[in-house]
Amino acid sequence: MKRQFPYFPKELFCAIISGSLFWQTAFTSYVAGEEAQTTVPAEQTEKQEKSGKTVEGQYEFSLEGIEVTANRDREKWSDFPPPYAGGQVARGANVGVLGNKDFMDTPFNITSYTAQTMEDQQADTVFDVLANDPSVRFATPSGQVSENFKIRGLDVNYQYLYFNGIAGLSPNYRVPVEFLERVEVLKGPSSFLYGGVSTSVGGAINLVPKRAGDEDITNFTTSYASSSQLGGQIDIGRRFGENKEWGIRFNGLYSDGETTTDDQSRKRLLGALGVDYRKDRWRLSLDAYGTQEHYDGGLISMYDLSTYGYVKAPGGSTNLFKGVSGTTRNNGVLFKGEYDIQDNLTAYASIGKLSANATGFINGNHVQALQTDGSATLKGIFNQWFWTDTTASEIGLRGTYQTGAVKHQVILGGNFQNTDFSNAYASTALNMATNIYNPSAVADLYNSLTVNKGNKTAVTDLSSFLLADTLSFDEEKVQLTLGVRRQDVKQTSYKYASSLATGSPTSITTYDSDANTPMVGLVVKPWGEAVSLYANYIEALSVGTVVGTGYSNSGQVLAPYKTKQHEFGIKWDKRGFANTLAFFKIEMPSYTTTSNLYSYDGQQRNSGIEWNTFGDIAKNLRLLGGIAYTDGELVRSNTAANNGNTPFGVPKWTMNAGVEWDTPWNPDLALSLRAVYTSSQYANNANTVKIPDWVRYDIGARYKTVINKTPVTYRLSVENLFNKHYWAGCSANDGIVTLGSPRTVKLSATMQF
Repeated sequence: MKRQFPYFPKELFCAIISGSLFWQTAFTSYVAGEEAQTTVPAEQTEKQEKSGKTVEGQYEFSLEGIEVTANRDREKWSDFPPPYAGGQVARGANVGVLGNKDFMDTPFNITSYTAQTMEDQQADTVFDVLANDPSVRFATPSGQVSENFKIRGLDVNYQYLYFNGIAGLSPNYRVPVEFLERVEVLKGPSSFLYGGVSTSVGGAINLVPKRAGDEDITNFTTSYASSSQLGGQIDIGRRFGENKEWGIRFNGLYSDGETTTDDQSRKRLLGALGVDYRKDRWRLSLDAYGTQEHYDGGLISMYDLSTYGYVKAPGGSTNLFKGVSGTTRNNGVLFKGEYDIQDNLTAYASIGKLSANATGFINGNHVQALQTDGSATLKGIFNQWFWTDTTASEIGLRGTYQTGAVKHQVILGGNFQNTDFSNAYASTALNMATNIYNPSAVADLYNSLTVNKGNKTAVTDLSSFLLADTLSFDEEKVQLTLGVRRQDVKQTSYKYASSLATGSPTSITTYDSDANTPMVGLVVKPWGEAVSLYANYIEALSVGTVVGTGYSNSGQVLAPYKTKQHEFGIKWDKRGFANTLAFFKIEMPSYTTTSNLYSYDGQQRNSGIEWNTFGDIAKNLRLLGGIAYTDGELVRSNTAANNGNTPFGVPKWTMNAGVEWDTPWNPDLALSLRAVYTSSQYANNANTVKIPDWVRYDIGARYKTVINKTPVTYRLSVENLFNKHYWAGCSANDGIVTLGSPRTVKLSATMQF
């Protein structure tokens, strides 16, 4: 089938024109040999100097601006790259085994959102942070028990986020961000870089925990969110020792009250401790956290449009499962260490453990047989008990040496991960009539179900070894990274038993796969430090999905599979304002549901273009966002009619544009506006059901003052300002769509003692 270039949305026209002008200005400026200058307010320059202080020559700042140059011979991989102009994103990110790298030296499209952004936008979870990224959309609605994502149109499930560069140890379900310093998003397959083997071929989300800075902090934040969610957060950081070699950072959170979901209340708890030690040749860290969420009174649903086609979306607060409840818990710990054996040779090791569980009404809440008048059927309800135990570790050596004019940075390492998983549930079959515009209660049916903690239903053992070398030529104007990782995946699924005392579980399926996955990355700076051309080719071996609740083959582990990505692009850093333009193609298996069996079906190919931008576009004016175009295609499908179709849940156009302005009449007052746009998308692979495009607007304000010698920052934000009712996107299942969030008002006050 011939692929037609899609209609270009008028909402994106102005943004594209603006982007073109920026690029035209860049090339004209550098060809003419002009030097771009950006005036930075003194207050911002002082903040930049503090946050980016030199660590053994790693970062140096120009006092006339915020341009950064990096001496990477002694780069400390455990340090945070400094913030970029405006403070909303960082200059660099953790690129797995390649360490912390400046974004201009990274052969991938990567964005690192800072704690400042999370605080100013009053983000509660990673879902809120990634609302800034045009390449990210969501496979679950806001307020669900778990948060799953789509990057470049491909699924990234909550199990496959990374914690401080390690796979398998991030909090499951919903990740609170109050204890995070950075949320880093790398687009494209990532298992070579981070060592894990996952289904996250669209990209990687790495969570970086907070560390104590050189200055002591004691911050207390009180917060309110509609309908009546009240909370308090404490953030304490201290350094100790003769040279402040010991650091301790503690974050605690408690919030409770009614949410924007009708009749629902939610309680959130977090305790996180980060300890680090840095002296001479040693760098050590220990991170421990515990999270818990409990909701009561119902849950946001997902909707099956496959039977009768498109139906108008209800309000974002609609609650079709009134009366049900659920709880999720996470306990995690991670120890990391580095030791400089010689000035040019470092040994590193990490080991961590995660225990997570969820009980109650966790998923399977699909509204089926939905008709145009809103009438629908609830065909099943589940009381569930999930648990996960994961142990992950890594070990390796990093060294630098020089051969002639070529510098080398060599990494030799191994990663290991074991995960036991259990999916126990009790269900009742029903054909309960309801209406999405006037829901019925289901509490009595739910409360009659009981379930016990069951045996493990899936075991995954992962191991891999890698060798990589980054070669730098011509004073690092050319950087070539070559690497290969040997990946081994062993997966076994087991029959479910209602009690752990039933004896050894019986195996259903076993897969034992291995592959050599190469990576090639290239960065070229033909016109100095301001412009980088980059390209990469990367492969990944991914674990097979564990089939979820509600399918005839529930609990089955699908076979591991291999994915490939080709990407090239250009990055432009105009001393305080940056742009990345990326072109990519990713190939992976596609999924289908036939006779209630969830399985592979042919191949999905996603190709696209991304434009990301961030920084100061003018004095006291910051921009964060971008535009993405994604063209998805199904090939080799067993259903011949689907070949050439667009995969479900892959919109052609997505845009996120956020502007923040420090008002001239009061420099302590900042106002913000964000627009989030998603074009129409198919809800099924047959391309018979389509949900329309949508645009949502968010506004915010921030005011800084001093009360009784105590600095206080007040924040206000309104998400979905006009309370638009819309289908936001698609889940990981054919025909299932997600509901957009309702209008949400947030208020907070942060006191710095």
